[in-house]
Amino acid sequence: MHHSLTVLGLVALLLVQRRRPLPYGSFLLILIFLVLHSVAARWIYSFVPYDDWTQRLFGVRLNELLGWQRNNFDRLVHLSYGLCFGPVLFHRLRESGARGIRWAALVAVEVVLSTSAAYELFEWAIAMTLAPGTAEAYNGQQGDLWDAQKDMSLATGGAMLAVAVAARLAYRASRRVPTGSPPPVGSAGRQPQKLPSEHHRG
Repeated sequence: MHHSLTVLGLVALLLVQRRRPLPYGSFLLILIFLVLHSVAARWIYSFVPYDDWTQRLFGVRLNELLGWQRNNFDRLVHLSYGLCFGPVLFHRLRESGARGIRWAALVAVEVVLSTSAAYELFEWAIAMTLAPGTAEAYNGQQGDLWDAQKDMSLATGGAMLAVAVAARLAYRASRRVPTGSPPPVGSAGRQPQKLPSEHHRG
C-alpha cells in the first residue's frame, strides 16, 4: 500500500515533466522525498533499521545516542515532505505569476499543511477498514496518540524553514541589478531627453 503511493507520485512527476518541466533542483528534491518514502515502505515505517545502519557505519545506535524511545524514521519522512515540496511549490507559484514573494511563500506552506492533513485523514480512513495490527503497521503510530499532529507539525515546520530560505534568495535576486543595465534615471525611470540646443552644439 505504501509503494502504491510512490508509484502514483512517480506518474504525477512524469506527467508534470511532460507538460511543464520542473527545474533540475525541484526535480531532485521530489526524487529525494520519494526515495525516503520508498525506503520506509520497504521495511514499513515503524521498522526501518536505521539503528543497525548507524551501528555498522559509525559504531553507535542513533536511538541510544539521542535518547529516542521509538523508531523515528516516519518523523524524518514527514519533515522531508515539507523541506522538499515547500520550495518546489514556492517556485512554481512564482513562475505562475503569484502576487508577490510573501504571497507565494504563504500559499506554499498552506498547501503543505493542507495536504499533510489530508494524508493523515486518509491514513485514519485506512485504519478504520483494516485489522488493528495491520492498521498499526500501516500508520506507524507506535502507541503515540498525537502521532498525526506531530507529523503535520513536522511537515509544516520543514516547509516554513525551506520556503523562508527560498523566499529570501528570491528577494535578494529581485533586488540585484542586472550587470550592464543602465541605472534608473528620474522618478519615473525614464531617460532625460536632450534639449534642442544640445543637438546643434559642435
